[in-house]
Amino acid sequence: MTDRADLDRHTQKMAKKKAARDKIMATKTQTKGLVIVHTGTGKGKSSAAFGMIFRHIAHGKRCAVVQFIKGAMESGERTLITERFADLCEFHAMGEGFTWETQDKARDMEMAAKAWEKAKELIRDERNCMVLLDEINIALRYDYIPLAEVLDFLATEKPPLTHVVLTGRNAKPELIEVADLVTDMVVVKHPFRSGIMAQAGVEY
Repeated sequence: MTDRADLDRHTQKMAKKKAARDKIMATKTQTKGLVIVHTGTGKGKSSAAFGMIFRHIAHGKRCAVVQFIKGAMESGERTLITERFADLCEFHAMGEGFTWETQDKARDMEMAAKAWEKAKELIRDERNCMVLLDEINIALRYDYIPLAEVLDFLATEKPPLTHVVLTGRNAKPELIEVADLVTDMVVVKHPFRSGIMAQAGVEY
């Protein structure tokens, strides 16, 4: 069993940690709309982003989603939002599948351009506290939309308090540089490598 001295040492240690933490937190007084990037080879980039969308919905805050790639495929998030929370979250599924499925670059570029126009419209609308640009990094990787235009828009037209989340593998270094929060999700193990297919409730 833990003796009294160990308990006292633990209490003192935690008290010092709390004091140090409180001192740090006292300096964090600013709020701003963040540019958030979820990238990397690991699973969970869109899932984490949708988690923030659902937080906004839970707080009664307006938000919006534009899907650049996955629009042709139904998902649990899309169904839940469109059927139950459409009053708080606009959902625009504007992709037609991954590039190796469509095999039509001109069509992919046309759809990505339309998705980007919708994204700009939603971001400019200051009623939206957060806008998720799901898989936009894929569109940027293949130059379906100009990176320079995206960076300039985020720098000059994004409202100061609006959060913008950009997901997808291979985020451009220039985007990572201007972002406020970047998470690189690294794959350690994935069931796909063992022959297990994507499953409802896990992948979509």
